[in-house]
Amino acid sequence: QVQLVESGGGLVQAGGSLRLSCAASGRTFSNYSMGWFRRAPRKEREFVAAISWSGGSTLYTDSVKGRFTISRGNAKNTVYLQMNSLKPEDTAVYYCASQRAGRAPTADLSAYDYWGQGTQVTVSS
Repeated sequence: QVQLVESGGGLVQAGGSLRLSCAASGRTFSNYSMGWFRRAPRKEREFVAAISWSGGSTLYTDSVKGRFTISRGNAKNTVYLQMNSLKPEDTAVYYCASQRAGRAPTADLSAYDYWGQGTQVTVSS
């Protein structure tokens, strides 16, 4: 059974930092690209960042470039999202997701077949 479990969310002031973690189990995640998405109140789920199975290729949405960093653990079954210089508009539920095998990192939500339950990030002004 595939499971993705996010942690690390919380309440932080604008300008602060948080590090999200995603622990994956149930398949060989070293073969799969992974991504982070978020859903803000009253908005659709949107892409944040993605990383290739090797960690050598990353992709970011423009609004987080230079502030967020996606990475993978040595065992490749843990994915992190380091979030710096947080803004109130980053407030959302953040979700970890695993892509279908054999695909390069993508912002296309339909390319992801497994999702975590999400972790709340709240940035106060």
